[in-house]
Amino acid sequence: MFRSTLIALSASLMLSVASAQAAPEQISLLTENFPPYNMAADGKNFARDENIKGIATDIIREMFQRAGVDYTLTLRFPWERIYKMALEMPGYGVFVTARLPEREELFKWVGPIGPDDWVLLARSDSTIEVNSLEQARQYRIGAYKGDAIGEHLLAQGLEPSLALRDQTNVEKLQNGAIDLWATGDPAGRFLAKQQGVTGLKRVLRFDSAELYLALNKQVADETVKKLQDALDQMRSDGTIDTITGRYL
Repeated sequence: MFRSTLIALSASLMLSVASAQAAPEQISLLTENFPPYNMAADGKNFARDENIKGIATDIIREMFQRAGVDYTLTLRFPWERIYKMALEMPGYGVFVTARLPEREELFKWVGPIGPDDWVLLARSDSTIEVNSLEQARQYRIGAYKGDAIGEHLLAQGLEPSLALRDQTNVEKLQNGAIDLWATGDPAGRFLAKQQGVTGLKRVLRFDSAELYLALNKQVADETVKKLQDALDQMRSDGTIDTITGRYL
């Protein structure tokens, strides 16, 4: 009787372990307001699930559905906070972020999801002309704190004025607090348009990056592969182009 009970308990435990191992991994996805790639429907700095839209958000939803991977989706502020959460917390991911050499070993990557040209934008009435970042050094440059573009400028020895919200740089550019805005294109132009600002001049394209979903290193390789395969399929069947066309 005792032996039979032990066998039954052992079998039950094995089933529980197997069930736990078979349970699909759920990913907690974090993002920020970075239009047209990801943004809150109401424009605020906090949103969940269906209240988040954008090119990357729509791609992520379709990708996870095709891969059969469960997820939650939250938009928060500031970027530095959600980037750190994805870096340190198992089962978390953040999008979209530039896949840079110095970040390569920090995450597991799925992408690319879209391009991001790194540019200096000026007001429509600006007469500024530069051919390099070195020439731009003489001007007041605004950038987004914690963003790869701002970090790049700092690494190049420039001293950009860093804002907690990239929208603030639109305001600063318009009121003359900065001369140039270091941002992504098309993201920067889209953001400015949302605030009623059009006609910004592209003074310099100084770099470019591909934008990815960055997953915590403890996310299973099998999960990463499922997501990458789904994204590759979406690219080949035209789904990514269709989604992008809704916004641009």
